Amino acid sequence: MKIQEIREIIKLIDQSSLDEFLYESDGTKIKLKKNEKGTVSTFGQTFESSTVVEQPNMVEVQTQPVSEVKEEVVVTEVKPVAVDSSLHKIISPMVGTFYQSSSPDTEAYVQVGSKINADSIVCIVEAMKLFNEIEAEVEGEIVEILVKDGQLVEYGQPLFLVKGI
Repeated sequence: MKIQEIREIIKLIDQSSLDEFLYESDGTKIKLKKNEKGTVSTFGQTFESSTVVEQPNMVEVQTQPVSEVKEEVVVTEVKPVAVDSSLHKIISPMVGTFYQSSSPDTEAYVQVGSKINADSIVCIVEAMKLFNEIEAEVEGEIVEILVKDGQLVEYGQPLFLVKGI
């Protein structure tokens, strides 16, 4: 497994609401676990392992031949968004990657201030190489986009806030 792949996994887990993640492939085992203090622990077992230590504004990569590696990675905690109860939430129907448009060179389906109806497509959630168009299922105006393009989203996670008409 390449260092860049490990970094991507750490970022995805950091951005998600997952508390624990386990990956095993070809003798490599990675376990990421968030604890109450906002820390992710990584464990790897392979003939040659790479340790990634990320701290604000710094990334350090060490490669060493070991049988087991344990490192602590500091992660910023995600604070819940204060939501007005009169607003409708468009939630993710699945776990996947959130995209605001059908391709990087096209405009976003919706932006803050966009008027939508129940069958308007508001985004795409990619899951297992399948791109699923997400419909608004409500009429109104987009007030806030709660996730960033390319961010990992969970089942039931709010994606947009909509003010009803």
